[in-house]
Amino acid sequence: MTIPSFQQDAWNRLVNLAEQVPHALLVHGPQGVGKLQLAERFAQLLLCETARPRMAPCGSCDGCRWFLAGHHPDVRLVEPETIAYEDQQNRSGDSSFLRANREAVRERVEAKKIKPSAEIKIEQVRALYDFVNLGSHRGGKRIVLVHPAEAMNPISANGLLKSLEEPPAGAMFVLVSHRPARLLPTVRSRCVSVPVPLPGPAAAQAWLDAQGVRDAARRLAFAGGAPLKALEDAKGERGSRADRILEALRSNDLERLEGARDRETLELLAEVLQRCACDGALASFGLPPKYGCQGGSKSGTGREWLAYARRLGHDRALARHPLNPGLHATAMLDGFPRK
Repeated sequence: MTIPSFQQDAWNRLVNLAEQVPHALLVHGPQGVGKLQLAERFAQLLLCETARPRMAPCGSCDGCRWFLAGHHPDVRLVEPETIAYEDQQNRSGDSSFLRANREAVRERVEAKKIKPSAEIKIEQVRALYDFVNLGSHRGGKRIVLVHPAEAMNPISANGLLKSLEEPPAGAMFVLVSHRPARLLPTVRSRCVSVPVPLPGPAAAQAWLDAQGVRDAARRLAFAGGAPLKALEDAKGERGSRADRILEALRSNDLERLEGARDRETLELLAEVLQRCACDGALASFGLPPKYGCQGGSKSGTGREWLAYARRLGHDRALARHPLNPGLHATAMLDGFPRK
């Protein structure tokens, strides 16, 4: 696991904390900038048994080998169960640590024959109590990675807050968040903040070019400047589906999009529509597009586009729990300014 050049500043901030590690970190920034990868590498650094000075994990000691295999006894990953199922074909870039943990989640969910949850549940937080309060297996830190932290519902967030307020000796919590404003203020206040901003466009595009991404500028624009999200779109089925949605919008063939039948497709449709709405609003004010959508109708006013974009923010949340996917897709497309 190597650190891309555009993450180096954020990594240096984490390394500076390695010798006197706080009991809780909040690694936050836009989605697709590599926050979870940074948090993983930092956890590996803290569990590395030979790294001196602490600039990078060695990758070869017992601690590193167990971590990379996803079996280190002193680290836990807490995520919504749905993440283990989302876009599995697009996750070739996931670390062995993530793959092993997500495979374990899938096995547990399928054994219980339950529907995977899109939230971090209180049962997952309670399962940490023994882990953080018992001694370390290797005599070092006990680390909990929570991703994304805003997926905690109020009950689970308050359950974690108890450990943040009175942290057990040797326990450390690393919260990774795309939207830290959605966290309880009491949770945020007990964490040391480590921001991970979007890289500059030139640096991000140079990195994508080095990864062999075709049409890197367009992919980067659609991803809102987030290079890892652009890379995932370029190499996975999700990006191809987004392209097909954009093509339908450009040809004003909205009926093609009303047949969404699953939550993942609904969420992607809402995301693409919202980006088009933002670009439509910018175009109405004579400004260049941010996301490079340039699709659909150009007849809408700025007020119409902005109102539609705000409505889609609500629709994106509802896309996780649609009563009828087809009707929800039709409702999201209703109001899209047509030619």
